[in-house]
Amino acid sequence: MDEALIKSVFDEHGGMLLAYATRLTGDRAAAEDVVQETLFRAWKHPEVLGNRKGSVRGWLLTVARNIVTDRARARAARPTEVAEQSPNSANGPVERDHADHVVNSMVVLEALDALSPEHREVLVEIYYRGRSMVEAAQALGIPPGTVKSRCYYALRALRGIVGVNQPARTREGAR
Repeated sequence: MDEALIKSVFDEHGGMLLAYATRLTGDRAAAEDVVQETLFRAWKHPEVLGNRKGSVRGWLLTVARNIVTDRARARAARPTEVAEQSPNSANGPVERDHADHVVNSMVVLEALDALSPEHREVLVEIYYRGRSMVEAAQALGIPPGTVKSRCYYALRALRGIVGVNQPARTREGAR
């Protein structure tokens, strides 16, 4: 393939290709990559450029659109990449992965097992089943005041089991 032919194709159609690819991708750098790949394919298929039966411009636009479509499909098929960032970066820290959530759930479940059955069932009704104090009382067949009391003491025991520091109560703090 003659370099002069590709240069003339780029001179004639490059600006239009870049504008089209930029509209499709929304990203100038990605559009430049699409134009480069389109011209590379044109270089690999010189018969299209010399063929007078069809429009060279139409072929180039079709190739560019296919490249953009192929790249979008490839991105959709791959899992999302997570860039490492420092906690002080403008975008904030990288979000924790699900492993932290799994470990926390296991710790809570073990702590629930250490509670008395009465305390555990109150927490399950309120926090896992999303019931109000009155609904939990009806489900458990106990007075609402008992549900409130058991919930308070169950949460207090849970904090002690998992080692969560409870705020110290002082005379100054109670004011």
